[in-house]
Amino acid sequence: MTTSSDRRRARELAAEYAGKGDPTGWFEALYQEAEAGKSLVPWADRGANSSLIEFWSLDPQATDGKQALVVACGLGDDAEQLAAWGFETTAFDISETAIRMARKRFPKSAVSYRVADLFEPPAEWAAKFDFVFEANTVQALPRSIRAKAIEGIAAFVKPGGKLLAIVRGREVDEPEGESPWPLTRAELKEFVRAGLTERSFEEYFDTEEPPARRYRVLYARKGEDTK
Repeated sequence: MTTSSDRRRARELAAEYAGKGDPTGWFEALYQEAEAGKSLVPWADRGANSSLIEFWSLDPQATDGKQALVVACGLGDDAEQLAAWGFETTAFDISETAIRMARKRFPKSAVSYRVADLFEPPAEWAAKFDFVFEANTVQALPRSIRAKAIEGIAAFVKPGGKLLAIVRGREVDEPEGESPWPLTRAELKEFVRAGLTERSFEEYFDTEEPPARRYRVLYARKGEDTK
């Protein structure tokens, strides 16, 4: 079970690497510590995102032959769930250790696990995917690079494709707090500025203690398959 000390360690690493001018380098450091048993990854719940599962149960998507991408996949649970639903699934993380751990956890997986940088992704991924899943990546990044991260995530969606984003949320008059920083609806509008259309928006509180505000947003890129 993740503890406050695990979250504190993640914040320490994030601050350390930001001070070095490397705002994403701390992910690899954190996963290395997790692999060595020194700490836990706060967002690695060893199960698929419950909000993703709930979304799918309410509005299942046709999956035959369709391609999905999981952004910053961590230990692979969300990617495995999408594959189980029938997607040809690609999942990437900037951390080589995370990808190695995911492959070790699921040795017979049909998922294509890749080490890749959101800010310099493989060129062949541009506008390739029917369904893109993003959960909690943007909010773990400093404000200075969030818009670029959102632009990069949106670029993976093919014409007619969809993107589901799940983030911690906050009202504009609420304090930003500590990392992972909750996002406002205004910040999420960057997905629209990146060429997507907001199809649905949900606000709810999760089951954490204390409960955290969450936003679950479905976006789509206009195209012949978009309904």
